[in-house]
Amino acid sequence: MDRRNFIKASLASAGALTMSSVTACAGSPSSSAKSLSPGQKWPGWKKGHFQVHFIYTGVGESAFYIFPDGTTMLLDCGDHNAIGRGDLAVQVLPHSGRHSGEWIARYVERVNPQGKDVDYMMLSHYHSDHGGGQSFYAGEEIWEGQPYHFSGFSQAAQTLTFSKAFDRCYPEMNDPIELPDSFDGGCPAHMKQFYRRMEKERGMKIEKFQVGAVNQVKMLRDAASYPEFSIRNICSNGRIAAPDGTVRDLYKDWIEREHPTSINENALSLGMIISYGPFRFYTAGDFSNGFKLADGTKVEAEDLLGEVCEPVDVAKVNHHGHHSMYPGLVKALRAQVYVSCVWDQLHNLPDTLERLTDRSSYDGDRVLFAGVYPPERRARDDGQPWQDIIDHSCYDGSHIVLDVEPSGKKFSVTTLSASDESMTVRSHKEFVTTDK
Repeated sequence: MDRRNFIKASLASAGALTMSSVTACAGSPSSSAKSLSPGQKWPGWKKGHFQVHFIYTGVGESAFYIFPDGTTMLLDCGDHNAIGRGDLAVQVLPHSGRHSGEWIARYVERVNPQGKDVDYMMLSHYHSDHGGGQSFYAGEEIWEGQPYHFSGFSQAAQTLTFSKAFDRCYPEMNDPIELPDSFDGGCPAHMKQFYRRMEKERGMKIEKFQVGAVNQVKMLRDAASYPEFSIRNICSNGRIAAPDGTVRDLYKDWIEREHPTSINENALSLGMIISYGPFRFYTAGDFSNGFKLADGTKVEAEDLLGEVCEPVDVAKVNHHGHHSMYPGLVKALRAQVYVSCVWDQLHNLPDTLERLTDRSSYDGDRVLFAGVYPPERRARDDGQPWQDIIDHSCYDGSHIVLDVEPSGKKFSVTTLSASDESMTVRSHKEFVTTDK
């Protein structure tokens, strides 16, 4: 679907700017000179801070990272026909007149210390809501005799320049099994063509993500000044790595026994734990899948991932909160803050929210920042205990910004209006990093 048909098929949507009060969360200072008030403009990045910007479009998932020395990375840049899901769609913001790749690129330009130049890009896994595809796009042109679609990363690259990409299986596309070009709206074919073009025309380097590696994704500008910042690769292609570097292959036995023609792409997602002093952050794309071991025992991949994860302060919710975050992982992470990237009414489902709020997994307060919590869901969930942990400033669609101070001992989460490009603060909440 091209831009013209996309606009015809959709209604422009604008969420109301709801100003929420600045709140000091449990264990955090009651006030700070650095605090932001609702209505203020986002002040931007400061050297020495680690930031993650979870960019809301209502269409796909995308997060922009700024490391303490100013090194940057765009993790995922999805575009697909979310509006085509009808009653299941959520607000598309700022409006549906542009595709998400363009909105994302414009956001990155506003916050990136290097403007249009981004050091890294990373695709967590081959789904169009994370990378774009060939069936839903803003435009197309012919490149090397074939249609080339501007969708997700390829649309963002009309504005942004990426120096290096991290990918789970390019160019072989067969780890752990063959990935068909046509899969999920042509996402694999789309990304292969995009990678080839960026390699040829811009000299972009593409590197396979290595499970268990530390600082494969590294700071490029002034790493020596921030020795307490590191990134540990914890999962990819169905393999998970313990802190000592030991790697377990979840699907090797299954593949050898049954030679499956497909494996849940979500469970092949790339994942990392980022450390900054005592602070820890977890992200793993859509990592989730239930499967059987050789002895017939049914297990959840997330429970197994929990066996190699340490406690963190902030965790991105797997698979948008759609039947995810199983107890073994939640108990291991023990997060104060969860962030969920939402583009559908079926995200942050009751079973997921029950697991996130279950005090038998761990004690302590927790808060969920969801990209949006639409009125239909709020009405359906009315009275449920998990509503208490969902931050109200996200109800109508918000960008969510994690900011970690140089010591790693304090961090904040700020929500910004997604209904326009003003970068207006909706809420600002401060936290103290926990002892682990």
